Amino acid sequence: METATASETKNFFILYKPKDIVSGDFYYAQSHKPAGSQNEIFYLCTADCTGHGVPGALMSMVGISRLNESIIEKNLIHPNEILDNMRKGIIASLNPEGSEEESKDGMDCVLCAYDFKNMTMEFAAANNPLWLVRDKKIIEYKPDKMPVGKYHDETKPFTLQKIDLQKGDVIYTFTDGFADQFGGAKGKKFKYKQLGEFLLANVDDPMEKQKQKLHDAFENWRGQLEQVDDVCIIGVKI
Repeated sequence: METATASETKNFFILYKPKDIVSGDFYYAQSHKPAGSQNEIFYLCTADCTGHGVPGALMSMVGISRLNESIIEKNLIHPNEILDNMRKGIIASLNPEGSEEESKDGMDCVLCAYDFKNMTMEFAAANNPLWLVRDKKIIEYKPDKMPVGKYHDETKPFTLQKIDLQKGDVIYTFTDGFADQFGGAKGKKFKYKQLGEFLLANVDDPMEKQKQKLHDAFENWRGQLEQVDDVCIIGVKI
């Protein structure tokens, strides 16, 4: 029996709605076979950089560059080690002289490393959670409460988390833009609770249909109000 490689696994959607022409949210996907490894690993990152528009987009470029460096050049395998290395690089990029005026810019993100052959996924999460839908329930995996960037004076390592995947699992990663959008009859935030209920109600739909429903729900909720932030939600069905 043949196993699907990462490149053949197309059961996913990416809802990406920048607030401006350029965005502080970004997503990153890379298949890589680390040196000494038998299996190809599929890396998927959902990230929200400080700011939106041009400042956010510049930060996104730094983030993507550091992901490439960590995964491809340094051959780091585990998502927690990759985020640790990214944080070092981002701090060095933004504060090269060690000045007193240190930049607090950085990003919130979830970085997943899928091993489809062994049906496992490792991930590390900075401020944003990961949701796994299995048996009609959302299992929430909590993030480390710190960004990938300067955070007070702490540089605690990121936590490695691991999931044994099952066929039919759906994994959702997202930035805060959807939940924080104002709208509805009372001009309130959409909120994560409502987002979770919406995803659960539509989890059995094909992924592209889920994406369209999310897009429509966002626009209907927003109505005539301005979009407040960049939006990115990624769903992957196993």
